[in-house]
Amino acid sequence: MRKVLAALRYNFLGFFRSARTVIVFLLSMVVCFLLSGRVFEVVERFHTSMQAAEPFIWTFGDATAVLLISLLLIFLFSDLPKLSAFTPFYLVRMTRRKWLAAQFLYIVLVTLLYVGFVLLVTILLCMKHSFIGNLWSETAAILGYSPIGRALNVPSTVKVMESISPYGCMLQAAALMLGYSLTLGFLILVGNLLAGRKYGMLLALGYSLYGFLMDPNVLGKMLGMEEYELYRIRSTVGWISPLNHAVYGMHDFGYDNLPSIGQSLTIFALILLVLFFIALRVIRRYNFTFLGS
Repeated sequence: MRKVLAALRYNFLGFFRSARTVIVFLLSMVVCFLLSGRVFEVVERFHTSMQAAEPFIWTFGDATAVLLISLLLIFLFSDLPKLSAFTPFYLVRMTRRKWLAAQFLYIVLVTLLYVGFVLLVTILLCMKHSFIGNLWSETAAILGYSPIGRALNVPSTVKVMESISPYGCMLQAAALMLGYSLTLGFLILVGNLLAGRKYGMLLALGYSLYGFLMDPNVLGKMLGMEEYELYRIRSTVGWISPLNHAVYGMHDFGYDNLPSIGQSLTIFALILLVLFFIALRVIRRYNFTFLGS
């Protein structure tokens, strides 16, 4: 474990000073600001307050928002696996599996940092109009009990407010986003190990495109289905699309034939386990190429 942590520390050298990292985190702030604008419309119109966790829940409560914020990770993880002139010195002192374990730990920690940063930004953006008590706000009631929430595409529903507290909902929504983001990062690593650099990015973009096409509204428009017919495909794509598994509102709250939060997290864990074993097999015959001096 000491060798794995040594390789992990090396991966983080210069991480916070990298232009790639700075750009990704700045763009994530811009995305959070743009997506949270629809929530401010309701607050300013009705002069109400919000619970501190609600901006995150509403901002990333649909597939499009989760997809936009996760796409930035493709750019952040495009250089996986982390190779440099010092990598051979690590490889002669540890096995390939230990080196690979350091790459996986790097993805997990960076993704945790990224999701935590997004959560913090959404809280700070709305802190002027929010309170910290673990109760749903008047703004949530307005969005949930009126057609305003649906008109603004803000996923505040009565079934969510009846089933869980705001902080609990925030933790579950963050865990779902984390699961999807981790599968994206692992997929980039496995793709780069299998076919070389840049192929992992293409694989991740295809993975994201599949999730976008499996959105019930997008798929319904493509098939020419009416609004009342969307329930036919909603339950199906809710199970087969990883992106829909990352959306809190696409889960079963006792009313729909959709996966539960626990089932979605289990599916993400199984995907990560499969990608991990594929990477273990590929690393045995992976040809390392070191550039520079």
